[in-house]
Amino acid sequence: MNKIYRISMLLGLFAITVLTACNNDQSYADRLNDERNAVNAYLANHRVVMSVPKDSVFEVGPNAPFYRVDVDGNVYMQVLDAGDRANDKVKPGEPIYFRYSRYNLATWYASGTWTEYSGNESSMDAVSCSFKYGDYSLPSTSQWGYGIQFPLLFLGVECEVNLIIKSQYGFTSEISYVLPFFYHIRYYHSMI
Repeated sequence: MNKIYRISMLLGLFAITVLTACNNDQSYADRLNDERNAVNAYLANHRVVMSVPKDSVFEVGPNAPFYRVDVDGNVYMQVLDAGDRANDKVKPGEPIYFRYSRYNLATWYASGTWTEYSGNESSMDAVSCSFKYGDYSLPSTSQWGYGIQFPLLFLGVECEVNLIIKSQYGFTSEISYVLPFFYHIRYYHSMI
């Protein structure tokens, strides 16, 4: 992980801890517990593999398992299309465009329905989203959080995945809300 990103994350987590310590409704620890419960409830209905395959050969498709891609369980990935890893590997600093939809897992956990949707997947008129792979010094990249780039560590650029991303690795503007999200993402070399 980039040193600047680590420092930013630590400062952000410290600020969140200080700010939430003053909240009488729910502590930061309680919010983390709620987040974990929502993620676990969703994953309970799916196969889960606790690590990525050493050879990066993933099961692919809508019935593929969710792979835990970081040791702390902040990101889980289901591979729908692996792309061409051998011939289409992302390069450091390469601009990557993506289309996504995301759903609030905490709302799903509380209500049992997918009521909150956001993203640019359903409309070609929507704003394009992009980042420079691995360059978290740029606000245009760091705003998306670290978790959204995880699939490109293992798959070809033109891949499609479902992700579960906990708040610490999600959008930086939303870390303090401590909400996990379910993402459907497709990555591209150029704007679609």
